[in-house]
Amino acid sequence: MFLKSLLGFYPSNLRLYDTAVIHKSASLLDSQGNYVNNERLEYLGDAVLGAVIADFLYNRFPSQDEGYLTQMRSKLVNRSFLTQLTYQIGLNHYIQSNTTSTVETSHIYGDALEALIGAIYLDKGYQEARQFITRKLLNQYVDLNEVQNTNTNYKSQLIEWSQKNKKSVSFNTSDETKADSKQMLFVASVEVENEIFGRGTGGSKKEAQQNASRQALDHIKIQFPDTL
Repeated sequence: MFLKSLLGFYPSNLRLYDTAVIHKSASLLDSQGNYVNNERLEYLGDAVLGAVIADFLYNRFPSQDEGYLTQMRSKLVNRSFLTQLTYQIGLNHYIQSNTTSTVETSHIYGDALEALIGAIYLDKGYQEARQFITRKLLNQYVDLNEVQNTNTNYKSQLIEWSQKNKKSVSFNTSDETKADSKQMLFVASVEVENEIFGRGTGGSKKEAQQNASRQALDHIKIQFPDTL
């Protein structure tokens, strides 16, 4: 059984795990007419994953400062890294999706992994979710030295990829700050060969473009896996 092999325990509530792999594009209707997909589980799993990784790094690197820990956590929870983990554990084969959107496709795999973590949390509690993240993911598939040296300047990575593979890449950024808002909001999109591969938001143009570039790189891993 895939789940028993992956999780290291027998699930009690299989319905949670079934839901965890249903992308919103493949939503089902329950007996009460409600749509069933993994968005709520993803939300929960994202919070649990962030807390577990923060605790893991805090204890693993007792002499490092807050800036280092924050940077490492960011690398471990970014969508590209989670997508990679999804493939490594084989979860990608079980994800249900009907989307044709290139932007959504780049999110599906990492979102499903977070939803799985949410399912574990609801089914078995925080400690079991923590053990899955640390023992099944971090200890088996993550080289912290490699992560530490990973370049997280996603825009520069994207531009370097485009030059190497002779693909056109363009950025479009707009200021979407509301008149009555004190917080700046920028929205950026990335087009690869005139097709939108990523969108991102941020408090600055740079942040929005970095987030859009990160999403674009996630999609490139799926559509052009041999070019990275």
